[in-house]
Amino acid sequence: MADKRDFYEVLGVDRNADDAALKRAYRKLAKKYHPDSHPGDKAAEEKFKEASEAYAILSDPDKRRQYDQFGMGAFEGNGAGGAGGFDFSGMDFGDIFGDLFGGFGSFGGFGGSSAQRGPHKGANVHASVRISFEEAVFGVVKELDLNLKEECPTCHGSGCRPGTGKKTCSKCGGKGRVVMTQQSMFGTVQNVTTCPDCGGSGQVIESPCPDCHGSGYITRRKKIQVNIPAGIDNGQSVRIRDKGEPGTGGGPRGDLLVEVRVSGHPIFQRNGFDLYSSAPITYAQAAIGSDVEIDTIDGKVIYTVKPGTQTDTRIRLRGKGVPTLRNKNVRGDHYVTLVVQTPTHLTEEAKEALRHFDELSGASLKSASNPKPRKKGFREKMQEMKDKFDDAME
Repeated sequence: MADKRDFYEVLGVDRNADDAALKRAYRKLAKKYHPDSHPGDKAAEEKFKEASEAYAILSDPDKRRQYDQFGMGAFEGNGAGGAGGFDFSGMDFGDIFGDLFGGFGSFGGFGGSSAQRGPHKGANVHASVRISFEEAVFGVVKELDLNLKEECPTCHGSGCRPGTGKKTCSKCGGKGRVVMTQQSMFGTVQNVTTCPDCGGSGQVIESPCPDCHGSGYITRRKKIQVNIPAGIDNGQSVRIRDKGEPGTGGGPRGDLLVEVRVSGHPIFQRNGFDLYSSAPITYAQAAIGSDVEIDTIDGKVIYTVKPGTQTDTRIRLRGKGVPTLRNKNVRGDHYVTLVVQTPTHLTEEAKEALRHFDELSGASLKSASNPKPRKKGFREKMQEMKDKFDDAME
């Protein structure tokens, strides 16, 4: 036992962990490494046993106290676990595994069946589609070309060659599960697992269908129409019911999940259902005020700029944003930042007009070239008085 890992390390908890933390940690490991989830995987089985051993010790107050004081030496020889190792029979694993696997392989007498027969829904199929920014705003219908499984026309989904059928599985006797018993240091360990021959159905195909090779389904290339709703955002998915993998045991098909990838836009940026952009205006439009054209997702609109508008002023165009997914008639807003553009190429006539404008509005050009005399500071005034006094004394 000296080479065993520390039980706290096995469960991934600190030494002060309470019962709830121990149970959470064990549930996580048991779900990850349970033999039913990894048939025939010896490494996973060993990790499962290791976690079970750690939980069996640490969840018992007396055994945990002995372990904290003496380590595994407390259970060697005539220790708490006896010569055959510690005993699982007193442990209650029912509340841990009851909702994880619908039952659990038994350790020395607890648990029940983990093989679940009956109908199961098929797996979901994933695909993706790229659309433009405008298509995401207003919605669009796209056509996808996908490989999808459908019922084999030869065997009509049975998987059997025409004229043949299924027979009871000889390995599990039609139960759909098998019990494997092992002797370990814990005592007798029994694992109830899904039958590997029939996959839990309890029946096997005598002669597989030559077209679908016993699966009951064939793969065909099909075109699927995808209705992408207005207002969808990048990374969101559209679910198409019953277009996924076929179910088992008569269960329904899975769904097709189409992830939407939205291309960027050169003018607009999106945040939720609001749009953002910037619009240039001239110095004259900003100073005097004017009607300007602004690009929106719906096209150009006229907006009246107020006199004296400063650059980086943000305006709000209500209802010009992205439609909401619940109601396409309810839309976000469009926020536009007005940027005043400084002219870079002026004629002499335009420059003269600007000089005349400057003279009428404060003569900033002249004041910058002829600055006012700087007021004398206290030290300068004192120096001036001192100089006058020295002149008078001479």
